[in-house]
Amino acid sequence: MVSGFRRLFCAAVCVAATSVSAPAADDVSFAGKQMTMIVYSSAGGTYDVYARLLARHMPDHLPGQPIFVTKNMMGAGGITAARFLYVNAPKDGTTIGTIGRGLPFEPMLGGTGIDFDPMKFTWLGSMNKESSLAISWHTSKVKTASDLMKTELLTAATSAGSDNQIIPQALNGLIGTKFKIVSGYYAMSNATLALERGEAEGVGYWAWVAIKSEKADWLAEKKINLLFQTGFEAHPDIPNVPLVSSLARNEEERECLELLLARDVLGRPFVAPPQLPADRRDTLRRAFAESLKDPALLEDAKRSNLEIIPATGQDIEALLTRVQALPPAVIERTKHAMGR
Repeated sequence: MVSGFRRLFCAAVCVAATSVSAPAADDVSFAGKQMTMIVYSSAGGTYDVYARLLARHMPDHLPGQPIFVTKNMMGAGGITAARFLYVNAPKDGTTIGTIGRGLPFEPMLGGTGIDFDPMKFTWLGSMNKESSLAISWHTSKVKTASDLMKTELLTAATSAGSDNQIIPQALNGLIGTKFKIVSGYYAMSNATLALERGEAEGVGYWAWVAIKSEKADWLAEKKINLLFQTGFEAHPDIPNVPLVSSLARNEEERECLELLLARDVLGRPFVAPPQLPADRRDTLRRAFAESLKDPALLEDAKRSNLEIIPATGQDIEALLTRVQALPPAVIERTKHAMGR
């Protein structure tokens, strides 16, 4: 039986797919322009790698073939970069960026420190819909999802408010997992180093594409246990790793999990500032979509072990609209589980 949120997502995609498209706006030329790609995470991380991949190939699909400069803007769990894109970046299409996939849901889930409405970004699309995993180090007593319901797992997280801190905390409250979270690691590279040093025993929420691209040796040498995955469906690479939804005890818990983890559908989202003129929005969206079909980009992605499973800006807007219409009881319970 298809759960309520999955029905909402399918309906959202159908709405986006069947809507009558407006006539294409005349292309805006970016000839001679320097465009800026803002990345909320550190250099070398998976968000950064995706952003630099797009910045290399998107100019070929923009009128005027402008040059992209990529800037990493870390701070406040991604809020610093998102606020810059929302408030300070020029609204002429020359500045775009990638933000944390969970950021749009923060205001409705009781997050603090955001003085703008991330739902109102100009959504260009996502480079990859994703599934994330909870993992434990091979020496940990926690080897399976079942173990995690009985035995505490010391997990490393980046900044307080990051997804790898928020999600495990919420899972503790929703379904009774026993993550003990230590946050404050500068970047995921530092968090993973903590596992090798014995400072931590696992990570509670880590994208599968990041694991296999950054830590393929850990997989080959069986240094980590894959406890569960967060996608709505099993990732084809890891069909035998259980879904976290299998740990839910009733339908309301499953709906709360799907609200909490809807961010995986956004995966690697890219935005422009709000209130972008329609012609510039449409030009950027077309270039974004065309870039993700470009054989040269796809070959680069394959070499970097990156997946490309895109969603359009219209898909994301439709999904966010549907999420905001979920029953208040589901939203409130999810907020409570997050400690909010």
